[in-house]
Amino acid sequence: MLDIEKKTNGNALNVVLSGCLDTTTAPELEKQLKDSMGGVEVLAIDMESLEYISSAGLRVLLSAQKVMNRQGSMTVTHVNETIMEIFEVTGFSDILNIE
Repeated sequence: MLDIEKKTNGNALNVVLSGCLDTTTAPELEKQLKDSMGGVEVLAIDMESLEYISSAGLRVLLSAQKVMNRQGSMTVTHVNETIMEIFEVTGFSDILNIE
């Protein structure tokens, strides 16, 4: 189960994720991001309450990063130790802007 909370402020979009971002939930996040990213110049994804991320979730982050490279910036915030370890093992810690 993944809970996705979106807040828009002008050209900034803040997305708060909680639960598990996996094969089952990744398509929903991908759809919601795709529907919301038009005109967005600053994307922040808060992972404070994210418990797990699979390769499907990583793929969604990568595609969001590619879009934001063209139209602005993307930051991943409040990454816990479990998720950070996955980012480091997969090399995503070098691709994503993590705060």
